[in-house]
Amino acid sequence: MCGIAGYWGEGNEEILSSMVDAVSYRGPDDKGVLIQGGIGMAQRRLSIIDVSSSGHQPMSNEDGTITIVFNGEIYNYENLRSELLLTHDFIGRSDTEVIVHLYEEIGESVFSRLEGMFAIALYDSNKNKLYLARDRMGKKPLYWSISENSFLFGSELKVLMKHPAFKKEIDLESLNKYFAYEYIPTPHSIFKNTFKLEPGCFLVWDGKKSEKKIFWEPSFLPKTESFSKSLEALGDTLSSAVKDRLVSADVPIGVFLSGGLDSSTIAYYAAKSGLGKIKTFSIGFKESTFDESVYAREVADFLGTEHYEKILSIEDGIGIISKIGDCLDEPMADSSILPTYLLSKFAREYVTVALGGDGSDELFAGYDTITALFFARFYQMIPKFIRTKLIAPVIRMLPTLYSNMSLDFKLKKFTENFEGNKNYLNQRWLDAWSEKERSRLFEKNITEKLKDKNVYEDIDRYISGCDSSDFFDQQTLLFERMYMMDGVLVKVDRASMMNSLEVRAPFLDTRVVNLANHLPEKFKFKGLERKFILKRLMNGKLPYNIIYRKKKGFGVPVAEWFRKELKPFLEDYLSEKSIKSMELFNYKYIQKILNEHFEGRKDNRKQIWSLLVFAMWWRKWIM
Repeated sequence: MCGIAGYWGEGNEEILSSMVDAVSYRGPDDKGVLIQGGIGMAQRRLSIIDVSSSGHQPMSNEDGTITIVFNGEIYNYENLRSELLLTHDFIGRSDTEVIVHLYEEIGESVFSRLEGMFAIALYDSNKNKLYLARDRMGKKPLYWSISENSFLFGSELKVLMKHPAFKKEIDLESLNKYFAYEYIPTPHSIFKNTFKLEPGCFLVWDGKKSEKKIFWEPSFLPKTESFSKSLEALGDTLSSAVKDRLVSADVPIGVFLSGGLDSSTIAYYAAKSGLGKIKTFSIGFKESTFDESVYAREVADFLGTEHYEKILSIEDGIGIISKIGDCLDEPMADSSILPTYLLSKFAREYVTVALGGDGSDELFAGYDTITALFFARFYQMIPKFIRTKLIAPVIRMLPTLYSNMSLDFKLKKFTENFEGNKNYLNQRWLDAWSEKERSRLFEKNITEKLKDKNVYEDIDRYISGCDSSDFFDQQTLLFERMYMMDGVLVKVDRASMMNSLEVRAPFLDTRVVNLANHLPEKFKFKGLERKFILKRLMNGKLPYNIIYRKKKGFGVPVAEWFRKELKPFLEDYLSEKSIKSMELFNYKYIQKILNEHFEGRKDNRKQIWSLLVFAMWWRKWIM
């Protein structure tokens, strides 16, 4: 795992060095900088495979005509290397060297042969072309921008910001999307003329223009018919995916273990891999409604892992909030980044790589809104005037609770955001701010500029490109390409890499993804049971209560913190002076949102957290 940076155009070694040093935490073990004419490439390395100097980057082929910087891990690199041994001499054992030589053999087809997580920049001086490529599921970040006479790229936005040609101009459409989604969906970024490279895609820059080519897309057809064969295949692919991620490292490896089904499944296959006793890591909270440590201990004891646990207090969580600005050079409002950061920091004391359960909820219908979509089919049958004039007002009167995903919170979300385009329904439930709320949040001149813009245009784009017309499949695709990729995976990447820890996701192995996407809905969601096939797979392999206990999520009690310990923090970052200095928001409306929450009249945790994250981001990166 590493951080990469580069430019084509204006620049020098000092600029390039400052760009890559902006993400030094991504690669504390080594640094490389190379300039060839008007092209600069740099890397900070976290040594995982072949920790010797032979893995140093930027790396070139024998005659120096092909140069690469690379962030990620290629799990099938040994097989690829064996194919190349007849025609190439290797100086080391790194997966990076395999990519270079494979490119020499097959050109831009190289990216479709790579199995793993990656963000790659490769320059071919013979063709005078720069290639940027990103893995199939978007696990590794890669930004690019055209600023004045320079083409810039890097692992994070802060890399690009270090180049003097980069302009920090807020993109208002992206700002609007952030306050809807709580993240900015790919390919957009918070800044104008700056983009995230799409997953399963590579970009070619020739010094004048860019061209994108797709090397992989999710597919959902045809559907698998046999449940028993699918069950067996899922077990085999998960076992293989976990083992691949355990053997592809020359450093200590562990497993994140929350005690939920997903992480416990990964821990099970790791423990059964035959590669020795597995280290597992969990954190807990003194607040009982947010603590899962008892379940993690139960699974660890059941599997016989070497378990490490740390119980945290309110002070531990609050104490790192100020680091959010450092972690996030683009706003992303998932408060579970706090425990993810703390877990990563704790695990890094013992290991350099950790396996996690990310991706399972998206692939196997694990979220509460999947059940909500099922009930929506029947709720839709109720006449609209009864839904809007009777049911919704009664639900709004329910007393506000602040526990994690409380019943009143779910019911209010369900009814308040029900009406409208069916394709947007799931996202409206997930939105931090509704369309009506955002129209009041922004200054009038900004609302006017956004009035004809469809904040859900990316949903339309993904659905139109889906090979299945089935609503369930389309919603699965949206989870994979939006909520997971631009929310969950960004959170995990930033929180772990701030602690120089690599996190791997076996559920996002291409074989697992392909298998899951081709399963019919009834294999994943049967009756009201979510993750049906995964639960059947783990029957007898994990304790029954672990498999079938209610999903909790990796949350923190920010709703309560805002009313108590964090109130002074909010009064600073969301003060009238602070808000008005941005010239973006309606302070009176923000004051109303805060007062409703402080007085216990309404749970505005999502709105307030997204505002706080943006205000911290603004103070760190714009002021």
